[in-house]
Amino acid sequence: MKPLIVLLGVFAIFLIVIKIFKGRYEFALPGRIAMSAMLIFTAMAHFAFTEGMEMMLPSFIPYKTQVVYLTGIIEFAAAIGILIPAYRAITVFLLIAFFLLILPANIFAVIKNIDYQKANFTGNGLTYLWFRIPLQVLFILWTYFFTIKYK
Repeated sequence: MKPLIVLLGVFAIFLIVIKIFKGRYEFALPGRIAMSAMLIFTAMAHFAFTEGMEMMLPSFIPYKTQVVYLTGIIEFAAAIGILIPAYRAITVFLLIAFFLLILPANIFAVIKNIDYQKANFTGNGLTYLWFRIPLQVLFILWTYFFTIKYK
């Protein structure tokens, strides 16, 4: 829920700021800035809640700590890449692939009731999937529309 609030909040703020300074609404740049801010927000969680994020990975995945750190670094890199025109196209396709690849970890965490912030098994449970999966789809569509479709 917090990443969605960051995404929508930053989008609204930059939509208004650009309207004030340019005199017209522009959607692509605020959309990219919002996704970048959301990625930075979620990337920080990989370093702040490493133990809980490790719990989100199935037991057959080796080097859990390194995987968590790597995915955080990937999110930081993507946050920068979508803002740089020369790297935007490749970043978008890699980011969409990344969103698809992390979905199983999110589903695993929901099934196991993992609360990654507390690093325990008191999470929201299966009902959270009704929010999490559409949220992941929103992130993918948002990334596509604000970086490829509406340049």
